[in-house]
Amino acid sequence: MTTILPIPVPGTSGSDQRQPFLRVTDLRVHFPTDDGLVKSVDGLSFELERGEILGIVGESGSGKSVTSQAILGLHKDSRALISGEIWLDGQELVSATEAQVRELRGRKMAMIFQDPLSAMHPFYTVGSQISEAYLVHHRVSKRAARARTIEMLEKVGIPNAAARYGDYPHQFSGGMRQRAMIAMALIDEPELLIADEPTTALDVTVQAQILELIKELHAEINSAIILITHDLGVVAETCDRVLVMYGGQCVEKGTVDDLFYRPEMPYAWGLLRSMPRMDRDRQTRLTPIPGQPPSLINVPSGCVFNSRCPFTDRVPGGRCVTEHPNLVSSPDGHAVRCHMPHAERQQILLTEIQPTL
Repeated sequence: MTTILPIPVPGTSGSDQRQPFLRVTDLRVHFPTDDGLVKSVDGLSFELERGEILGIVGESGSGKSVTSQAILGLHKDSRALISGEIWLDGQELVSATEAQVRELRGRKMAMIFQDPLSAMHPFYTVGSQISEAYLVHHRVSKRAARARTIEMLEKVGIPNAAARYGDYPHQFSGGMRQRAMIAMALIDEPELLIADEPTTALDVTVQAQILELIKELHAEINSAIILITHDLGVVAETCDRVLVMYGGQCVEKGTVDDLFYRPEMPYAWGLLRSMPRMDRDRQTRLTPIPGQPPSLINVPSGCVFNSRCPFTDRVPGGRCVTEHPNLVSSPDGHAVRCHMPHAERQQILLTEIQPTL
């Protein structure tokens, strides 16, 4: 078993230089194809502290899942071109070997996949697959691993867990499979948990149960969580901070209050305006974002959102089309990637956007 020694973070000296638990810096994940280079993630940076829940939102194809897979090192045996840095508790993952990252999976970081039916092997029982995740990192007997697995299945709400240990994935309902995936992810009590669309294809009641379960286990273990979702309601209910992705880039990040009450990026405005509201007349029509997400092979020059943004005429000189905007952060940590001045974005938010939200 490979042992990984902590690697000092460049530019730090002494114990007084505290680093975030997870720090992603200028991450780029590109895939060579016959049609060209797919820039799935293109210069992404963010930080995450222990005990914090970060929501990553955006349309399909914005780079959310590719980011999570890069953190877990799942692209290392593919053709992906990966650059940048991913520091997890003082250990750099991009330059680490496959064996080193494999040692961290489960014990230090784990993932709840979007589709538990395809994530689990159909030829092995649910219990044996969860037990295997425990045996990889603990020198215990199979009997002890089985007992630990049954304990976790009970903790995530699987009824009659001892009897269900020997069932196959297809014998579980969708909600039960998702609970089993959570048990597998948490059996080693990882310090970082990534949940990739954990409530997709589940009915509303089961969705609420799964989210409540994740929050309860998060409070118990005090792990850091990255929650990837399309559902802004889930973000509002669960997360502490939010990162909005579009075209493989971060276009806005801040607290949950920043996103829902003080959004400044036109793409974030579009996401909020397209979200159904329970306090509105049922006949009120949603306002979709016009156009289509950009091709990640031919990423637009300038602002990646310029072809769909209704406010490009507010920026003189055509900079939205010719100049790529920087991600500018305010002193309180609210960061926005947009050429419009802060004061003008605030004015548009107050007079044009908030009345329609």
